[in-house]
Amino acid sequence: MDDLTIIVGVCFAAIVCGVAARLMYLQRKGAAKDEKNETVDNGSKTLQLQAYERLLLLTNRIALPNVVSRVNVPEIGARDMQMLLLQAIREEFDYNITQQIYVSPAAWDAVKNLKEQNMLAVNQIAAGLPANATGLDLNRRVLEYVMTDQRGNLHEIVAEALSFEAKKLL
Repeated sequence: MDDLTIIVGVCFAAIVCGVAARLMYLQRKGAAKDEKNETVDNGSKTLQLQAYERLLLLTNRIALPNVVSRVNVPEIGARDMQMLLLQAIREEFDYNITQQIYVSPAAWDAVKNLKEQNMLAVNQIAAGLPANATGLDLNRRVLEYVMTDQRGNLHEIVAEALSFEAKKLL
């Protein structure tokens, strides 16, 4: 073999090794980037799923039967009970307001509408009571409303919608 053949062979081997090294580098870099993107996607999904969980819990906590049982102070007047029920609904909602950035606008609107509907129902029921009504009277009427009017069970529909959206993320 002459010197020129050896030099060409070494150059060729160096080029092949360089190309192979470059390909391996790009492949590893791409895999690391994919892994990073997957981690970001999984982290984002995790946050979204946690937000749907929180909103399901909120939906349950502001459901009229649950609010009534949690805030039950029957010896107070109906107007005071009305204020306690409204305050409990508002506080639960306000505590979870930041979850809206992780869920769809439709999901957030459903939760917001549930809050508004429940507050409206409490106000309308309280307005229909006599001035001397008790908190027990108001609670009883609210529970009757839940049992007789479909809007009283809006929390079940909202919970189903939230569950459906959360399952789409899985």
